[in-house]
Amino acid sequence: AQSENVLGYFVDVERIPNSCSHPPNRISLKDREILVNVSMAYYRVNISAYNEAGESPRAIYIVPEISVTDLPGQIHVKSQGTKVVVTWTPEYNPKCYVVDWGTGKEDMHMKIITAATGNFTLDNFQPYTLYQIMLHASDVCQCESFIGHEKTFGVTHFYSVEGVPRTGPTNVTILNITKHSALVKWTEIAAEDRLGFLQGYRISYTDSSRKKSPAVTLNSSTTSYHLTGLKEKTTYRVQISGFTNAGEGPLTLSQPFSTPKYGTVETLFVC
Repeated sequence: AQSENVLGYFVDVERIPNSCSHPPNRISLKDREILVNVSMAYYRVNISAYNEAGESPRAIYIVPEISVTDLPGQIHVKSQGTKVVVTWTPEYNPKCYVVDWGTGKEDMHMKIITAATGNFTLDNFQPYTLYQIMLHASDVCQCESFIGHEKTFGVTHFYSVEGVPRTGPTNVTILNITKHSALVKWTEIAAEDRLGFLQGYRISYTDSSRKKSPAVTLNSSTTSYHLTGLKEKTTYRVQISGFTNAGEGPLTLSQPFSTPKYGTVETLFVC
């Protein structure tokens, strides 16, 4: 329908997951703006226009995930094989809690916790997979719409079992090579390849005589390192690995570079 013929709009707000199979909240309005009070759970918003001839096709919008650091509570997760025990300290006593957990908005599950025990157990978790848990305090405890009734208490991420990274970092480059130093840069290990919480990186390098220098350990937010104390006119080989609490992953392919006898070599190597 053309905009001048629009009589109003329908806005359907649906919680994800909708385990209760509750129909979306439908809101009818004339304006093209609406304020809806929701928790940090995922929501799908469907918007359509209508006129005397009928209703238009829907535009679908997924409310993006937001990062909040000042939530009122802390959630703690303890893994027990394929199960996890979730505990928290209530700030107050709502009628119940609504729990969402999964790997993302396309794979979320929901459970209503009515007992005020401060802990519960979830199961059927896969190893080496990053999960998210959201805990919402609610004054509605039946299987119905939670929009406007729940407030997010806490959010956390966890692995039921951590593994070592399946790959090393990518795009390893070596530049600004001088007689006694070189700058190593790389791209962080992709989230899907970490298989656990990435704790940091280790850089190891050897010279042409195969003398290995002590490995350098760096934190997980670092993506460059300045090698110093190198010997002039010497070929070195650099390798980098990532590590989690489960151990160290594979090294990158060996990257060679040579220090000059004089000045600086502006040569770049990429893997």
